[in-house]
Amino acid sequence: MSDLVFQDALKRLHRIGNQANVPEHVLAALSHPQATLSTNLCIRKDDGHLAYFKAYRCRYNDILGPTKGGIRYHQDVNQAEVEALALWMTLKCAVVSLPLGGGKGGITLDPKQLSPMELERLSRAYVRACADFIGPNTDIPAPDVYTNARIMGWMMDEYEKITRSKSPAVITGKPLALGGSLGRDSATGRGAYLCVKRLAKNLNLVPAQTTIAIQGFGNGGYFCAKLLQQDGFKIVALSDSKGAIYAENGLDIESVHQEKQRSNTLKAVYCEHSVCELIDHQKINNSELLELNVDILIPAALDGVITRDNAHDIKARYVVEIANGPVTSDADAILAQNEVTVIPDILANAGGVVVSYFEWLQNKQGEYWSLDKVHSQLAAKIELAFDAAWRLKNEDAISMRDAVYRIAFNRLTDAIEAHGTSDYFRQ
Repeated sequence: MSDLVFQDALKRLHRIGNQANVPEHVLAALSHPQATLSTNLCIRKDDGHLAYFKAYRCRYNDILGPTKGGIRYHQDVNQAEVEALALWMTLKCAVVSLPLGGGKGGITLDPKQLSPMELERLSRAYVRACADFIGPNTDIPAPDVYTNARIMGWMMDEYEKITRSKSPAVITGKPLALGGSLGRDSATGRGAYLCVKRLAKNLNLVPAQTTIAIQGFGNGGYFCAKLLQQDGFKIVALSDSKGAIYAENGLDIESVHQEKQRSNTLKAVYCEHSVCELIDHQKINNSELLELNVDILIPAALDGVITRDNAHDIKARYVVEIANGPVTSDADAILAQNEVTVIPDILANAGGVVVSYFEWLQNKQGEYWSLDKVHSQLAAKIELAFDAAWRLKNEDAISMRDAVYRIAFNRLTDAIEAHGTSDYFRQ
């Protein structure tokens, strides 16, 4: 993400907030991060040299509860990105009625350039730097881009060594053996899948006749694609960072995933046990995937891929944002003008934080849930939020993004004004 992403996030916040007559003091509260920690981490590399890495942790707003958000390892991580993501997390938690605020963290590096032992040293160094900034009742990190359950386990262990106490609730997305939750690995993709299902139900879309293109085949994109195909939807295009594939008659998601794990290559294949064969397909690039003539487009990789420069070329009637910020604020108006319905990221990718919240609850209670309970509780949260936004969209003739934001604004406004307003103090 560029340094401008936070300004773009604030631009959208104020546009929707002003149209919804959100009080100025609420918009002001949501325009300023509460606290951002910026630090330099030093670790010793395997060859004996010292290496330094820039790291951040933002607690954006905790009016609804302890802040919550992932930690990403990526060479483009910067303070503006972390603060934008933490703002979106604040809104996301409000949309799905979680008693949590928004946070985010990251380290600027290419994790592929570090050995496993160097990654462990770096992860533990991050916790040492942030130990007074995080906590099970203050700020609860989780996995994000290029971090995973094992890294969360290292971080939890380091925090427990520092505090000399068992604190499984300080981190979510942990291995099951260390207090993780069933269903966490698929939660983001499942949440987006539930949104697509709700959208299809409201519009009477027939799955077998509904074509879908997904930009990004990471964790979220894979699980969403897999679940949608199981329900009969036709996934005709997928991409990764190297390129995209398109097959008019549809792709077999599990076969493509299996080949991706085997060869690290995205290929249109069909597999029978360990035998895979190529199926007819075209190789296209990521830009071409975005402009395919499909019913539903799911950006599940990068931010800022739909801008005012290409928004007019989007042919899908529905866009479901699994990635954070894939549609810029300037592109919103163009898509709305072209009658493209966007299911925004702060709802569509909320499955991850919902199940992270469930994990935090389980850690606090010392009682763990079945997979069926996790799935049913996740569905209840996502469907309730989706239906509320859909009703508001239709009643007020506004976009789905505006409706979702208004729901978040309403909950945050109630909490902020419970402390008193300017009118109250002027009495």
